[in-house]
Amino acid sequence: MTPVILLAEAKKSAEVTDWGARIGWLVGLALFIALVYWLMREGWKWRGTLQAGLPPLPAAPEDAGPVRLSMSGRYHGSTTAGQWLDRIVAHGLGTRSRAELTLTDAGLEVERPGAADFFVPRAALRGARLDKGIAGKVLTEGGLLVVTWQHGDKLIDSGFRSDRSAEHAEWADTLNKMTNDTEGAR
Repeated sequence: MTPVILLAEAKKSAEVTDWGARIGWLVGLALFIALVYWLMREGWKWRGTLQAGLPPLPAAPEDAGPVRLSMSGRYHGSTTAGQWLDRIVAHGLGTRSRAELTLTDAGLEVERPGAADFFVPRAALRGARLDKGIAGKVLTEGGLLVVTWQHGDKLIDSGFRSDRSAEHAEWADTLNKMTNDTEGAR
């Protein structure tokens, strides 16, 4: 029992006697981490290649009309509608960023500093709901505003979180009213 107590009482750890093995393990670990990062990056690029058929995103019109609502917050990404883990990365839609949302009679404009802005025309809006998650982000119930929209032949869910989450309900109601009005006019 005495040797165990002596080890616990030691004021410094044992000397490293095999520096070659220690350095070899550290180099191996660094190479493994680099490999995992490279594989993740290649997977992201491959997903973008698979989604290359998605048409380019429309630009916001010069005169979009009066602002109905505006919101500052975060853009958490876009997924295939109804499949909250199937992230869309084509055209920069997979890049998380800060976002400024502006809702006008023309549609929804999403300005993202450091990432590609995009615009969802009013005719492409399909609805909005409060949800708790989208690819890579899970929050409390109702903590995420999810806007469903049509782009080409694909239905897309885009997730936003306002800096003031109390705004989410008003946004969902207004967007749903706009889509009902648009569907009635068709």
